[in-house]
This record gives sequence, C-alpha cells and structure tokens, in this order.
Amino acid sequence: MSVRRLLILLAALFLAVQPLALRAVTPDEVLPDPALEARARAISAGLRCMICQNQSIDESDADLARDLRILVRQRLVAGDTDQQVIAYVVSRYGEFVLLKPIFNWRNALLWGTPVLLLLAGGGYILLAARRRRPAPAQALSDEEKAALADALRREE
Repeated sequence: MSVRRLLILLAALFLAVQPLALRAVTPDEVLPDPALEARARAISAGLRCMICQNQSIDESDADLARDLRILVRQRLVAGDTDQQVIAYVVSRYGEFVLLKPIFNWRNALLWGTPVLLLLAGGGYILLAARRRRPAPAQALSDEEKAALADALRREE
C-alpha cells in the first residue's frame, strides 16, 4: 500500500470517528476569546436540546440548539457568569433544559419515588412470606399411625 493511500485511509478514519460535538458548532458561532469559548462549550454541554432531548445543545444540529448556543455566547460576552447564563436559560425553558437536573425539594418526590416503591414492595413481600409460613407439623395420633401402617401394608 502506498503512503498516499495510507494517509487518505487514516484521514478518512479520523473524520469518521470525530465526535459529533465538533461538527455541531459552526465556525460563525465560535468566540474569538478562547477562554470564553471554553466556558461556552462547557455550559452548552450541560444544556439539553429541547428538540433532540437526548443530546446537549453542543452536540445537536437543530436550529433551536444553534439559537441556544448563540444565546449562551451572547450572555457570556455581556459579562454574565456561568451560573447566571444557566439560570437565564432555565428561567426561559424550565429545569428540563438541564441534562443533569438539580436536586431540590420540588423534585425530591420524583427522585425518591423509586426508592419508596422498592421499600414498600420489599415490605409487602416480607409480610406475605411471614403469613404463608406452614404450620408446624403435629405428631400423628395413635389412630392415624394405625391407618397409615394399614395403608402401607396394602400397597405391598
């Protein structure tokens, strides 16, 4: 195999395994300040695309994701902190926009319900198992012993 073919193959392989996040952000969105761009990428990685719902806005090619990426960058250029940018986006779209939801008292029931259901189910199983315990075996009376012996003799 020639060196040229090997280089073409390696370049094709490199392009094939590139993460989607590198292709989602277009060059016209990138901020000239590398520090601000790094902050924007970090924030965008934690925000959910409301159309895709399974990708961050940093990975999504949807128009809404692009608009949100631009909004994040505008807020950062305006001087907002990372927390202020996230709070602004959450105030507009709700907590669902966060890929990692915040644990608070409003959603504690949502987080705790699976644990409560498992505990209730385990308790029910334990109670049901206690109720179904067989009664201890009682010794046979003399009449029962005689009937059993008679039945066994007939079988032979």
